[in-house]
Amino acid sequence: MIYDIEYYENMLRMYSQSAEQICKIRWDFVDCITPWHVLDYGSGVGWFRAYRPEGVEVDTFDVGPYPQTGITRDSYDLITLWDVIEHLPTWNPQWEKTQYVALTVPILPEGQNIVEWKHWKPSEHLKIFTEDILDALFEKYGFEKVKSGYPECPPRVDIGSFLYRKVE
Repeated sequence: MIYDIEYYENMLRMYSQSAEQICKIRWDFVDCITPWHVLDYGSGVGWFRAYRPEGVEVDTFDVGPYPQTGITRDSYDLITLWDVIEHLPTWNPQWEKTQYVALTVPILPEGQNIVEWKHWKPSEHLKIFTEDILDALFEKYGFEKVKSGYPECPPRVDIGSFLYRKVE
């Protein structure tokens, strides 16, 4: 997958109508915390920032050539990885500079033949997660799960939402 300006413009065309609804679901998912400074890591076209609640500052960072603020702070209250972590080869130490991490990621259903799974995309999804594997990864870096669920589904099949808190 190439995250270039063509990809960016395609995302704007295809998903602008549903972006506000999905962002509301995501902001509602993290409503148990009060994030004032948020880093939307892998922000894509920047919808999460565009639909933020009043009083919340959101920085945006992405590998693509899209408009973004960049990482402007040393630490954040919340870092989001919406549809991101499965695309990355390694853990980013920047994510440890937060109290909370929220993410969405495809979760391999129990008993699913991986090669026949909708989200089996070896050239795009560099990591495949079960909920147990995801929990173990975050535990390794000092986080505990606050909550999980599938609030964006339907129509997003097998996409789990997770919120982790840094353990003091």
